[in-house]
Amino acid sequence: MKKLNIYFYLFLFISSINTSNIKADVYLENFSLDDVLKNGRSLMSLDYGLHYLELQSNNQKKLFIGVHGSNSEGYEWIYPYLTIDSMATLMTFFRYNDNFCPNRAYQKLNNEINSILDKNKNVDQVILMGHSYGAMIVSMFSDKWTSETPLIIHTVAGPLNGPVSSNLRSRLFRKICDYYPPNTIRDNVVFYQWRTIKELDGAFNNLEYDPQIIDLKGSLVTRLPDAYNGRRLGHNWSLSWVAEKIAE
Repeated sequence: MKKLNIYFYLFLFISSINTSNIKADVYLENFSLDDVLKNGRSLMSLDYGLHYLELQSNNQKKLFIGVHGSNSEGYEWIYPYLTIDSMATLMTFFRYNDNFCPNRAYQKLNNEINSILDKNKNVDQVILMGHSYGAMIVSMFSDKWTSETPLIIHTVAGPLNGPVSSNLRSRLFRKICDYYPPNTIRDNVVFYQWRTIKELDGAFNNLEYDPQIIDLKGSLVTRLPDAYNGRRLGHNWSLSWVAEKIAE
């Protein structure tokens, strides 16, 4: 009987943990600049996969997909989402396990996009915005995009050469993950590279080289300024600066 009681209480304990981890729906209309940290945690609490941040409508012709970076807390996306959102844009967010190679996330995201395009014939443009490690994932669509729907890629503060700090680690990463920067751009793809100033970017300033730089003919490259709204324009603020440019 005592053993049964132990198992019973253990079951209740585990059940209480599972209940506390149930994911709530996350909607753009509930985002607030007054509590970006809370909203960011909500984003990163989502299960892995592609999530709609608003209801669908026939007016939405563009599909926007944000792809977070490694160890993201989500808060850096709140202002960009509020800035880019429009009546003509369906805003979504892609959550993935950043402990795995980018190829795995790319395959999952590619399947999700194809599923949406098959079901929603209103969409006539796809916009991918990847930050940091997420930029590596969206960059893989550059030469692998097979849909007839036009694609716009925005890589923001992205270590497109690989998230590494030495040539040795670079070789190991590419060997293990089979990752290489894109070298071509499909005809119906537009590729933007938004690069921070390496010395001001906390993710890159200790590296001997700038991992954002790749040789991709036809891509549109912009080096971000050193300041934004009176602040140093570093790794996370880059998203907000780029979002304003996209929304212009």
